[in-house]
Amino acid sequence: MSITDHSATPRDLPPLDQRVIKCQSCPRLVEWRSSISQKKRREYSDEMYWGRAVPSFGSLDSKILVVGLAPGAHGANRTGRMFTGDRSGQWLYRSLHRNQLATSDVYHSKEDGQQLHNTRITAVVRCAPPDNKPTTQEMHQCLPYLKEELSLMKSCNVIVVLGGFAWNALITQLLQLHGPVRPKPKFSHGAQVHIGPYYVLGCYHPSQQNTFTKKLTEPMLDDIFAQAKTLANV
Repeated sequence: MSITDHSATPRDLPPLDQRVIKCQSCPRLVEWRSSISQKKRREYSDEMYWGRAVPSFGSLDSKILVVGLAPGAHGANRTGRMFTGDRSGQWLYRSLHRNQLATSDVYHSKEDGQQLHNTRITAVVRCAPPDNKPTTQEMHQCLPYLKEELSLMKSCNVIVVLGGFAWNALITQLLQLHGPVRPKPKFSHGAQVHIGPYYVLGCYHPSQQNTFTKKLTEPMLDDIFAQAKTLANV
């Protein structure tokens, strides 16, 4: 594998994403993402890890927003693109491709030519956390980015949320913006709720734990994005 220089902030990214990349707000996460970038996995030993906060992927004009938990330590924290370079990304991008929301099923690097159709991918927390478990404080520190993102996505009307942590964070944010919904919507795979201008769909996270145990299958994931396309009218 070739070494890619990730030292410069991409100038063609929206200002929001450029600010995300430069974020140093959570000392624990800054230290962790940097240490992982130095230790590396053996199979990636000749690569330069991204090792910073990861920007969203996809156009701000998209109608569908996909929200995950946080970048993977050796996935997005290595490649610099959301859900790229690990098994979770493999499942996500293949499903998006099967639903004509991605140009291909590749998920390896920022240089693989992947493009999204009417879809943008982000995460509640933008830095890789230890054990994939950000603290509540770190989540709240990062949520203003998501709030701003939603305000900029004028065409977005469908949000697909991967996993319970991201669901709770997003629902709390939306309820603050658009008023109470009672009872508070609970996470489940296939859950659907309408809050403000958004249809919110719950989906099990495509983590290895969920996919290896068949808690989440390809047809289950495909069905969620088929619903998203119908609701978004794309």
